[in-house]
Amino acid sequence: MSVIRGIHHLTAASSDAPRTVDYYTNLLGLRLVKKTVNFDDPESYHLYLSTDEAGSPGTLITFFEWRDLPRGRWGIGSTHHLAFEVAGEEEQLRWKRRITDAGIPVSGPYDRQYFKSIYFTDPDGLIIEIATSGPGFTVDEPEEGLGRSDLMPPGPLMRGNRDEAKIAQTTWPEPVEEIDPGMRLRGIHHITAVASDIERTHEFYAENLGLRLIKRTRNYDDPGAPHWYWSSDPAGRPGTVVTCFGYPAGSMRRSRMGTGLTHHFAFEVEDDLAQREVRERLLGNGVQVTEVLDRRYFRSIYFRDPDGHILEVATRGPGFAVDEPEETLGRELKLPPWLEDRREQIERSLVPL
Repeated sequence: MSVIRGIHHLTAASSDAPRTVDYYTNLLGLRLVKKTVNFDDPESYHLYLSTDEAGSPGTLITFFEWRDLPRGRWGIGSTHHLAFEVAGEEEQLRWKRRITDAGIPVSGPYDRQYFKSIYFTDPDGLIIEIATSGPGFTVDEPEEGLGRSDLMPPGPLMRGNRDEAKIAQTTWPEPVEEIDPGMRLRGIHHITAVASDIERTHEFYAENLGLRLIKRTRNYDDPGAPHWYWSSDPAGRPGTVVTCFGYPAGSMRRSRMGTGLTHHFAFEVEDDLAQREVRERLLGNGVQVTEVLDRRYFRSIYFRDPDGHILEVATRGPGFAVDEPEETLGRELKLPPWLEDRREQIERSLVPL
């Protein structure tokens, strides 16, 4: 059994913190739950946004603001996109209407067999998906047999066979000016990365993190590439799933870090003991891993997958209410005790939100 509970958060790079906060709070309805700085680069923001009020693990997208960094480019060794979860198809269509009415192009909805998806980008180009909760991964194989067979996607769902004009026209008939409770994003659905050797990536996730391979299929938009899914949950419930597109070495560009790209993503563990277990397993398997680092709201270790993508394992707590009440989360700039003596200098370096 894996001690990994699921996804903790994903961290991306932003070129403009006020614009990023406006986009995620006003358009997508997330809450800014912590305004702090990058502890390793204290003159830049680290902003935490959540689909719930408390900033629970699995609900978080965070941003480093690096104004002078060039635009990033996804490829081998990076994340391709982040998916948020929504209840069902009706709610998803309402999101499509809300986002397109804001002048942002949206692709889909596409039937991915295990869920339906729409895609768009944030102001820096980060690819975002909104995926339905179900029907889930047992639609084409039983739970006890998940991931054991190579499954080709149904032909009508693959690129080149879809009625793209009809899909583009499918939306909610009325404007969606308010995000009602049923429509709210529920947290992270899954994260999709890009690998050069998907068998090697599988060995890494299974041996080091204890994740289960729950689906072996193909990329519906590029059927020549495998698309594999791993989860810490036997059934692959939303919030526990990481997927990879596989491209043999030389067939896909390398990623380039920059704004609009994921810097790293984090898995959740319950406590320090579980984190220590993961760290010892990594070290025992010859993986370079950092010491445990105090991130104030959780504790973290960092390492890289075989393609160089930065991964983190973070504890569930202590949480964001350790330095301000839950009802006022995100209103004040919070610094860890070891940076308080630099507050004046740090505040001068940050653009007010």
